[in-house]
Amino acid sequence: MKTVLITGASSGYGREIALHFHAQGWNVIATMRTPRAGVLPDSDRIRLIQLDVTDPASITAAFEAAGPVDVLVNNAGIPSISVFEGTPMARVREVFETNTFGVMATTQAVLPRFRERGSGVVVNVTSSVVLGHMPLSAVYKASKMAVEGFTASLALELAPFGVQAKTVEPGACLTTNFAANATNGASLDELVPAPYAPWAKEAMGSFTAQDLFTEESDVAETVWRAVHDTTGQLRFPAGPDAVRLAQAK
Repeated sequence: MKTVLITGASSGYGREIALHFHAQGWNVIATMRTPRAGVLPDSDRIRLIQLDVTDPASITAAFEAAGPVDVLVNNAGIPSISVFEGTPMARVREVFETNTFGVMATTQAVLPRFRERGSGVVVNVTSSVVLGHMPLSAVYKASKMAVEGFTASLALELAPFGVQAKTVEPGACLTTNFAANATNGASLDELVPAPYAPWAKEAMGSFTAQDLFTEESDVAETVWRAVHDTTGQLRFPAGPDAVRLAQAK
């Protein structure tokens, strides 16, 4: 029986990915910064482990506790919506610490195991913002584009050892906490300098008026497909809006 380790599994895509793999008969190691009961069903095939992807000691402890894994899904991330001019650099660094450096750190922790065994899959969850030009997402997109480039090169490094690296690019989902978390507790008005305000309001209106959105199940199913794909495909858009962007690109 195979085992998947998922970061950021307390809610949203991470939780749905955990449920999907569990339903398919896998062992699931669901990691989160603050594990709590009731997030996932009670099962002898689900383990909750504490993991903060920005803390090297936490990463080491989590992988030691996890034991052998077959797949790493790097899902943990920080959303961000803001005008770049009004975004404090501390917030920029916070986003990169989780979205980019956290992905690199957990990947580096698992690679010796995968390489020595001659198998394993790393799936990095990015975003459909990498597929098109979207306003109010300069920092977020930069953090996710970095992961896209990282994964593309990593895949070449790992191929001789039978290890794979792939990205899944979810579209916009209305059922996650993305919008609520994206401003880090500040109102959008606080993050938008006055000269940008009319334009920013119009941009947000365009986003909510789009006709296609992604479901959490779309992302879980796409991660599953990416893990089992044998064609060498690197990038997997998830959700109808992401697929449309990928086709247009």
